[in-house]
Amino acid sequence: MASLTFRGGIHPFDGKDMSKNIPIKEANPGSILVYPLSQHIGAPCVPIVKKGDNVFVGQKIAEAQGFVSSPIYSSVSGVVKDIVNHRVLTGGEVQSIVIENNELYEEAWGFEVKPLEDMSNQEILDRIKEAGIVGMGGAGFPTHVKLSVKDPHKIDYVIVNGAECEPYLTSDYRKMVEEPEGLIDGLKVYLKLFPNALAIIGIEDNKADCIKVFKALTKEEPRITVKALKTKFPQGSERHLIYATTGRSLNSTMLPADVGCVVNNVDTILAVRTAIYDGKPLLYRIVTVTGNCIKNPRNFKVRIGTLYSQLLNEAGGFKKDPAKIISGGPMMGFGMFDLDVPITKTASALLCLSKDDVSEMEPTACINCGKCAQACPSGLIPGRLSDHADNFNEEAFVKDHGMECVECGSCSYVCPAKKPLTQNIKSMRKIQLSKKKK
Repeated sequence: MASLTFRGGIHPFDGKDMSKNIPIKEANPGSILVYPLSQHIGAPCVPIVKKGDNVFVGQKIAEAQGFVSSPIYSSVSGVVKDIVNHRVLTGGEVQSIVIENNELYEEAWGFEVKPLEDMSNQEILDRIKEAGIVGMGGAGFPTHVKLSVKDPHKIDYVIVNGAECEPYLTSDYRKMVEEPEGLIDGLKVYLKLFPNALAIIGIEDNKADCIKVFKALTKEEPRITVKALKTKFPQGSERHLIYATTGRSLNSTMLPADVGCVVNNVDTILAVRTAIYDGKPLLYRIVTVTGNCIKNPRNFKVRIGTLYSQLLNEAGGFKKDPAKIISGGPMMGFGMFDLDVPITKTASALLCLSKDDVSEMEPTACINCGKCAQACPSGLIPGRLSDHADNFNEEAFVKDHGMECVECGSCSYVCPAKKPLTQNIKSMRKIQLSKKKK
């Protein structure tokens, strides 16, 4: 039976009040946009335009390679300025298409629009694939792959991840407030794909207004229910959301479909709705720009390819110098040292803080207090796993279930010794995943 929560977890300062009550604004994308050819899990795309080509809004500029891949479309009209290696937010360089925006926004839509009831399931999956939709909650897994389960009749639940438990982020909240009907329309696409499934919209109980709106919208929808989840981080983690809403458990070797579930976040479902009902590919995403260094915190509708530096200008720039800049939230985001990197399909936030708490910490010896184990939502002993990682004891790390870590950061947050537990565990997990891939 669903408990609406999970074991462990933490309650960090949420910081959402800075941006949650301000409507979404469309951002000016600027004069130069950059489209990395790898914005998803799977094979990078291959460019199908060349330097000097004229392009239009909605024109495909990079083709997917294989099943686990996702095409890329131009979000502006203009000229292909170059195809070069360009830095991305993780610090590395990725081959990218650079487009100079002519600011005319001339469109070139290519998808036929048919009523949902007239589309076959394969047509729906093909449209989602062709539209370039990936998981927009951060992982970037191609959505058509996630929905192409072996037996659609064995999916019991379609779960909408409306938890948005990451501190400071409010993009999903704003989308739920401003486009609730669109979310329901997108959810009906999923319910057509999975005829035996019930839909669950999972929303943390600190978003009471959203819960009220969706309960009213779904009162005549027998296949859709709304569940008020207990507010706790990391409630939005896929495994923990499934457990909280259905009572079903899965581990790192399993997919949600193995326990009869499909999970997608709010922005992804709305992108599916746009592809099916409007015939448009993925061109935008919602990004929270916030933090105590931002002059005008709010959520922006951002054309993919827009530079973070341009987005910062849209928010009025800095009101004071930041000590820490993060792409995403403070728990699971990436620290940034360069703002001339592009917004991709998986970008969620630009967080600018005047204090870098982590760099000021001085780690000391573990005092064996057990707080990390109490906070761990996966039931692990992070202090022990961190020691295994420090000592490169791979066998012990795997034996003590280190691969079950979801890298949420809860253990590091509560550790009184200020040890970088999550970072150590994450590094060892990368080594093990790399070896497994080989």
